[in-house]
Amino acid sequence: MSLLKPGDVLAHFSDITPEFLAARGLRGLLLDLDNTLVPYGSYADEHDMAAWTHDLRAAGIRLYLLSNATSRRADLWLSRLGFDGVGMAGKPHPRAYRRAVGKLGLRPEQVGMVGDQVFTDVLGGNLAGLHTILVRPLADNALPHTRAARVLEGLVLRRYGHAWNNWERP
Repeated sequence: MSLLKPGDVLAHFSDITPEFLAARGLRGLLLDLDNTLVPYGSYADEHDMAAWTHDLRAAGIRLYLLSNATSRRADLWLSRLGFDGVGMAGKPHPRAYRRAVGKLGLRPEQVGMVGDQVFTDVLGGNLAGLHTILVRPLADNALPHTRAARVLEGLVLRRYGHAWNNWERP
């Protein structure tokens, strides 16, 4: 079960600041897209998220998008955000995470994985030796298999003293 335990559990990606990262020795982040940075399926401009990534990059934090979204969808967001990444990543396979860490030019212990799913983002990040940061999903409009996984995630999170329904929404 410890492979399913996130290093940190936060209400929103914007709770991750340069100071938060420095306190954990993190110099880079792998970022999930859907329901982590933007609501699932959204193409609307997300000014808060763009400002957040800009501020992190200005502070010297290296960013890489690691998403299971289609490559087309990931590429659209990457062109808006101005950093590198990949869609159809194959999470939670640790090889996807190791490749992404290599693109950042950092060691695994210097990189955090930020995502909204225990069985992809947290599991894969932990298998790859990253610091995992679970954030509350931005929307409840996920795919049917993701909605089913949320039930199991709730059991896992309760085991570690967290619960989706206890988190305040941003």
